[in-house]
Amino acid sequence: MKSVRSPAFLLICASVFVLSDTSSESPRPRVIHGTKGKPLTLPVLTRFPLHGIDIQGSWSKTKPDHSHLVSFKNGGVIKNRLWRNRISLSLSDASLIIHRLDESSEGEYKLELNIELSEHNPEQLMHKVETVYVTVDVPVSTPTIEKRPAYELIEDRDNVTWTCSVTSGTKVQYQWLKDNLPVRPDERHVFSPTNDTLLVQPVRKEDIGRYTCLVRNHISKSQSQSMDLNIYYGPYNLAIKSHQGLKTGEVFMVDPSELVLFDCFADSNPPNSCVWISKTGNRTEVVMTGLRFEVNPHELAHAKEFVVRAFNNVTQKEDEAQFFVMAGTGSGKQKITQNETFLSPLAAIVLCCPVIIIACGLLLFKRTCHPRRVIITMKDTLSKRPITEQKRPHRSGHEDATEDFGIYEFVAIPGRLDSTQASCRSLAHPESTQDLHTTIYDVIRRIPETPTLSLLK
Repeated sequence: MKSVRSPAFLLICASVFVLSDTSSESPRPRVIHGTKGKPLTLPVLTRFPLHGIDIQGSWSKTKPDHSHLVSFKNGGVIKNRLWRNRISLSLSDASLIIHRLDESSEGEYKLELNIELSEHNPEQLMHKVETVYVTVDVPVSTPTIEKRPAYELIEDRDNVTWTCSVTSGTKVQYQWLKDNLPVRPDERHVFSPTNDTLLVQPVRKEDIGRYTCLVRNHISKSQSQSMDLNIYYGPYNLAIKSHQGLKTGEVFMVDPSELVLFDCFADSNPPNSCVWISKTGNRTEVVMTGLRFEVNPHELAHAKEFVVRAFNNVTQKEDEAQFFVMAGTGSGKQKITQNETFLSPLAAIVLCCPVIIIACGLLLFKRTCHPRRVIITMKDTLSKRPITEQKRPHRSGHEDATEDFGIYEFVAIPGRLDSTQASCRSLAHPESTQDLHTTIYDVIRRIPETPTLSLLK
């Protein structure tokens, strides 16, 4: 078959072909994965179309055994008779088609391709070599897993071995998952060279979970059904709890009027059993067995020490904790009542404060401004005048009265109420003045009747 070609087209094709040939050659062949029993096409990778161009070349299998498969030139195809019914050639792009893959189909295939650069000179050929490696894989079947031993395990004592297997599949890769997360190798998790076996030694609490095996190859993947791993462990994190009383550290302050219940909690598989022990000095006494403990606080003369011991019958491990119980006012019910009634006294105090302040102010004002108490502004000589001077012989008052003329104010002196009252009475009854205060009043009374005095009146 002759095709119409122009020198410019051949030149372009030649340059592109050279670039494609240079870039396609690699020390490692391309790998194509095929499925056993299915057809497979080995394409030719070029950067220009081969349609309409006279090409010639051949396909051969070079590994594991060398054998010639097919040759083609100018539309003519010559097949190896041993492969005649197993392969075919696409003349449009020189691709090789294997009709049905089997184990013998796996290996390395080599393409040698030539293109004529000039129809007038058939010897001017561009040469291309391409290598492809074909793998023939079998899809993996659904895997199954097995656990040995099959019985329940005890932490820090037993080991477990997981095994994953498939009934069909080639080039299978195995991966172990715990709760859908990959299991990583470490000092306790050891994998076989192909990862189909997982050894956990020894087992611990954190190994509990659902295990699955994921298998895959280049053409398929599948996952097994999950299997649970149960491990006996504990007890851990022992704690004593009560819905009554007020807890401070290891001390429970409880209401002496009600029965108090204590519960024992611990992380344990299977659930642990609890023993409640009373301690008095160096003497101990088992008072109750079970997860719940009852105490009558009114029977406690003082703070009582108790010990609770949690025991796992399977792991043969135990843990214990101590606590104290004392009767008081710290019960939970009282605490709730206090919280509920806290606002009432506070509101009463807030409302009473202004009343109390006003009452105190009035009382202070009354005591400070009593009608019998006045402010005194008089000379110290008058208040401290000796009695002898106050009782000196009576004078007429006209000669020296001007010396005593002035405005006088009286005040009650603490501890001398009678004298103060007498002074006040003297103002109302001038004739009854017989004491110190009478003398002072006489001074005022005997002031001469002058215009100045009439102004004061």
